[in-house]
Amino acid sequence: MKQLQSWKRFGLLLVLGLFLSWGVSCSTSSPTSQSGKQEIEFWTMQLQPQFTNYFNQLIANFEAENTDIKVKWVDIPWSAMESKVLASVAAKTAADVINLNPDFAALLAGRNAWLNLNSRVPETVQSQYLPNIWQANKIDVCPNNQCESVTFGIPWYLTTQITISNQQLLQQAGVNQPPRTYTELAQVAQQVKEKTGKYAFFVSFVPEDSAQVLQSLVQMGATLLDKNGKAVFNTPQGKAAFQYWVDLYQKGLLPQEVLTQGHRRAIELYQAGETALLASGPQFLKAINQNAPTVAKVSVPAGQITGDTKKTTVAVMNLVIPKSTDIPEQSLKFALFVTNSTNQLAFAKAANVLPSTQDALKDSYFTTLPANPTTADQARLISAEELKTAQVLIPPQKDIKQLQKIIYDNLQAAMLNQKTVDQAIADAEKTWNER
Repeated sequence: MKQLQSWKRFGLLLVLGLFLSWGVSCSTSSPTSQSGKQEIEFWTMQLQPQFTNYFNQLIANFEAENTDIKVKWVDIPWSAMESKVLASVAAKTAADVINLNPDFAALLAGRNAWLNLNSRVPETVQSQYLPNIWQANKIDVCPNNQCESVTFGIPWYLTTQITISNQQLLQQAGVNQPPRTYTELAQVAQQVKEKTGKYAFFVSFVPEDSAQVLQSLVQMGATLLDKNGKAVFNTPQGKAAFQYWVDLYQKGLLPQEVLTQGHRRAIELYQAGETALLASGPQFLKAINQNAPTVAKVSVPAGQITGDTKKTTVAVMNLVIPKSTDIPEQSLKFALFVTNSTNQLAFAKAANVLPSTQDALKDSYFTTLPANPTTADQARLISAEELKTAQVLIPPQKDIKQLQKIIYDNLQAAMLNQKTVDQAIADAEKTWNER
C-alpha cells in the first residue's frame, strides 16, 4: 500500500518539489566538501548496520584511488526510500548515486529523471555484466512520440527465487519431490490439503505487494505487453493462467487471506509449519533457521516453480544517477567501482546474494559445494545455476505497478465469483489500454 500511496503522491510531491527547489537553489551547499574535495552523495536502502564495515572499506578504497573525491554515504530505511527519492528528484536535491530496484527506477526513468548511460558506459564495460541483466535497466522513453531506448541504471546485486520445502509435511502428504511446475504445484496443493489439512503454499494477490502472480502469467506463456506498451494478455495462455489461480482459490487450496495479506504472511505461515512450500530468495533460509529451527531442520531448497515456458525470474537491484547531478563523471566512476567484479563478489559473499557481472559469477563460491555443505550452500548453487537462463519477466515500464493492480483486482473479482474469468481478463486488458 505504501508503494501505491507514493505513486498517488507523486503529483503533489512534484508541485511541492518545485516550490522547494526555488529555495534550495539558493541554499544548498556546493558538491565540494570542507576538505576541498569533490563530494559524491551515495544513498542505499537499509544496509546499515549489517554492512556498515563493508561500505566503509569500499568507500575508503575508492577514495584512496581517487584522492580528489570524498564519498558521503547515507543509508535510508526501505519504507522511506521511495517518498524521499520522489521529493528529492522533484526538488533537484537527490543524491548523486542512488540504490533502487528497476521497477521504481523505471517509473522515474519514464519521466526523464535519470542520466542516460547509453553512450556514457563503453560497450567493453557493459559486456562485463550479464546481458539479460543489463537489459533490465533499459526502457523506451517516448517524448513527443519519438522513442529512444534509455539505459537508466547499472546492475548491482541479484536474487533468484528458489522453492524452500518442508520435507516432513510433503512426506505426510505422500509427496516425494517438491513441484517444479505449476501443474505439479496444483497436484501437490490437493494432496497436502487432503492428507494434512494444511496448505501447500501461500501467494499474495494484494495489488501493492509481490509480483509473483504477475510473473506466473509470463511463465505460463502469456505476454503482458507488446513493444508499444499495449496489453496483449487476453489470449488462451492468459486465460489459462487466470483460470489456474481462480480454480486453486475456489477449491479451497489457497488460504483466503491471500487476498488481503502480503508475502510476509507467506514467510510467517511457513515458519509456523502451516505451509509446505515457500517461494522466496535463498537469504530467507537464515531467518527461518533463527526463527523456526524445527522447521529449518526439515527444509530443503529446490529450483523455482515455473510453467511450460521453463522461464525463471530474477530480481535486480541497481544504481541510478539523477540527471540533476553536478558531477556526472565522478558519480558514474563511483557507481562502476561499486559494481565491478571484485566488489560485487565481496558483497555477494557478505550479503548472500548474487553478482551481476560475469566474472564474479564464475567464482567457485557459486559453482562448487564446500566439503560439508549447509542448506544455504545448496541454495546458493541452485540460485546461481538459475541465473544462466533467468530473466526479468516483468518489463521495465514506468507504470508497471498499475498493470499489476489492474490484473490483481480483476483476478480477485473472478476468485470471488464477481466476474467470470473471460470477463476479468477482458476488463483487465481494456482498463490498461484505455488509461
